[in-house]
Amino acid sequence: MVLPPSDMTTIGVNAYLWRASLDALSFMPLVQADSKGGVIVTDWYVNPQNAGERMKMTITILDKDLRSDALRVAASRQVLQNGTWADAPVEAATVQKLEEVILTKARELRRATLIK
Repeated sequence: MVLPPSDMTTIGVNAYLWRASLDALSFMPLVQADSKGGVIVTDWYVNPQNAGERMKMTITILDKDLRSDALRVAASRQVLQNGTWADAPVEAATVQKLEEVILTKARELRRATLIK
């Protein structure tokens, strides 16, 4: 989805990173989406193919420019142990992969807007 030019200036952070982040997390339930502050927080998501694990994400967009250092992704992971959710480590590659997906999508959105 390409945002119309008027939508590019109504949020407080880079609109391409914002849209790409929402797209990347579209399968997860959102708890917070603050476009002025650039924060997206998901609720816990359980993958139906692995019911013994759940993930929660927080994405922060720090700038109006489309730069890799303007994006922060944090993830929490829990595993089900004896009927109770217990904190577990998140692989660094998981966070890195999500950052790459968001940045790639944001660049595609910008290119699509510039072509028009």
